[in-house]
Amino acid sequence: MAFQPIVNVETERVFAYEALVRGQDGQGAADILSQISADNRYAFDQLCRKTAIELAATLDLATGGANLSINFLPNAVYEPRACIRVTLAAALQTGFPLNRIIFEFTEGEEIDTNHILNILRCYRAMGFKTAIDDFGAGYAGLGLLSKFQPDIVKLDMALIRDIDTDRAKRTIVHHTLAMLREFNIEPVCEGIETAGEYDALRDLGVSLMQGYLLAKPAVAALPSVSSVRSLIQLARSA
Repeated sequence: MAFQPIVNVETERVFAYEALVRGQDGQGAADILSQISADNRYAFDQLCRKTAIELAATLDLATGGANLSINFLPNAVYEPRACIRVTLAAALQTGFPLNRIIFEFTEGEEIDTNHILNILRCYRAMGFKTAIDDFGAGYAGLGLLSKFQPDIVKLDMALIRDIDTDRAKRTIVHHTLAMLREFNIEPVCEGIETAGEYDALRDLGVSLMQGYLLAKPAVAALPSVSSVRSLIQLARSA
């Protein structure tokens, strides 16, 4: 597992670390996920959850108040309360607080809406936070949001790329943020790579950001986030 921070750029504190799967030889998540099939999906999903929690506990991730964000595969969950047992056992054994765990799923996987709604509602009832990843790029979209409002929505990086120079993207993100705030959902913008993108998002009132501009993922480690202002100034002068 690698960890990448989601940073509150107002307080310059880490809101959460997202656990990202990596291969033993450094392969990225796309390479690993391409090997997942119906036969190994459940075992893979369970192992990722367990590994993320155990490693996060070893790294004292929750000590500073940060959350742990775990990606899960909805199609690997046949029944939420049965499939959560490994997660609960790992948290209990390591002492990792359940209320610091965020379960996020990507819109990129075609899913049955009723199935994912059942999972999300069950996880919320257990005290976990929930998040939709890659919002605006996949299958679920507004239809799912109208039926369930998660704690967090992460806007897809395709909407963020070049937002400082793309009026259409800026308009879409502006109205998406207004909608999320009306639902009392915390927006996270991911994939931020330039100071221009950062400035445009700050102008739109975004506080939670994730991307290479702030910190790259680190394997089996928690990347340090130094002064955000210093990072942005450095990017501007590069």
